[in-house]
Amino acid sequence: MFPSRKVSPLILSHDDRCPCGTGEIFGACCGRFHHAFAEGSGIAAPTPEALMRSRFTAFATGNEPYLLATWHPSTRPASLELDPTLRWYRLDILATSGGVFDSTGTVEFAAHYRSQPGTPEDKRVRGVQRENSRFERVNGEWMYVDGEVL
Repeated sequence: MFPSRKVSPLILSHDDRCPCGTGEIFGACCGRFHHAFAEGSGIAAPTPEALMRSRFTAFATGNEPYLLATWHPSTRPASLELDPTLRWYRLDILATSGGVFDSTGTVEFAAHYRSQPGTPEDKRVRGVQRENSRFERVNGEWMYVDGEVL
């Protein structure tokens, strides 16, 4: 989905705006999936888009366990090390397929990133990763399979 990049952990409260771009508060948006996972209740994202948004939020908050847990078992890496020098700050969903009654789906997106605040000027980066990601259900839960960088 995203290259191996880690952001410094971003701590969000229930009432903070969710990083995924819906305009909702974290607790009512991606936070409910992150919380359910942390409590051992599964993921339960109803659509590929909802899972994609929750995974972007996991990148933005440095939630590596959630990213690994939502990765399809057939393509999941053994570990994930994110880059602490980058901050994922905006997600644009460009196209989706697959819904609550489907078993496969796709999400085309553009994820924006930049250097963390305080990065020396000569080392600052800014960019957009555009990808078409594939999702499949495993035991009723949506999982990220892989993606084609566009």
